[in-house]
Amino acid sequence: MKQDYNFEDYLRKALSNSISSSNPSDDAKNKARKLSSSYYADLKEKLLLEYEDKSLKDVMDCKDYSTSFGDVLKITKREKINFLIKDNEFRNQINHNLKLLPKIGLKTEQNLKNKGYNTIESLTHHDKYCDIASKFMDSIDDLTYCEIIDLLDSNKYTKKCRNNIVKSISLTEPENFKFMDIETKGLSNVPIILIGVAEIKGNNIVSSQYFLRDYSEEASVIDAYLSHLDDDSVHVTFNGKTFDVPFIKNRCRYNRIEANLDLPHLDLMYFAKNLWGEELPNCQLQTIEKELFGIERVGDVPGQYIPEYWDTYFQKDNIGPVVPIIEHNAQDIISLASFLDKMYKDVN
Repeated sequence: MKQDYNFEDYLRKALSNSISSSNPSDDAKNKARKLSSSYYADLKEKLLLEYEDKSLKDVMDCKDYSTSFGDVLKITKREKINFLIKDNEFRNQINHNLKLLPKIGLKTEQNLKNKGYNTIESLTHHDKYCDIASKFMDSIDDLTYCEIIDLLDSNKYTKKCRNNIVKSISLTEPENFKFMDIETKGLSNVPIILIGVAEIKGNNIVSSQYFLRDYSEEASVIDAYLSHLDDDSVHVTFNGKTFDVPFIKNRCRYNRIEANLDLPHLDLMYFAKNLWGEELPNCQLQTIEKELFGIERVGDVPGQYIPEYWDTYFQKDNIGPVVPIIEHNAQDIISLASFLDKMYKDVN
């Protein structure tokens, strides 16, 4: 039997979630408190007191790391992870995706399959598509992972098509994924203050963070990150296609650093919206952590306060304000690995 809908109970609950109500809930009070600038000013003062006369080497596993531009502080963290990408025979799946050929869309593909052309290989015997199908089949085994992603990226006709990019990660080794995130002094034309990169090493995920202690070290921070990249590397980010990677490119130009950052790139923000957008209140990174992985951060500092916190660290020579920034960045890059692992399982 359907229960009666009690509008008064609903309204009372809704109003209690508003700080402007006559009797706001504890949750509403806590959210409002954490949205106020005074809360983060107070937090900063507490951190200054807590970490007075301490160095990052006192509280984290870190050491000086040499680059061609000088030394930089490297912070390392290692933890267990169950990151298992089972083979899904994706190259065979590619063979069944006729839309990967030029001038074949959804309707044409369906018409061809209705006539018995179920694979690209079968189209090598088709009067019209035989040449391009033959050329594709000859090159399929030689395609680089970057070329495969580009090919799939131009084939996003449906949600199922978009899922193919996630499925394709079986074609590369887990060690090639570079789960990356940066923290900066602002939104453009300012220094990078922290680059974090996490990598799968067997049953572990190892994060390496390069921290800016002084403005003169930015080139070293960037160069240290670049040392993790090679021709097989794959960037894995959250909104990194539009922010992180272009930002690093810009700072490379500023510091006159030559770098190839045009690598295969999995921006998980887009896949999260595609896969989980209908079941989550929003697709922000920390919302996904909380709703799907049960991770709720404590003492985190929102991005808009990071420049001010770093300035206080620099001016007062006190590590307190940057400790939560480093911890925030480490959690971001480790979460990306968990996201990608779940995404792969979901689409397969």
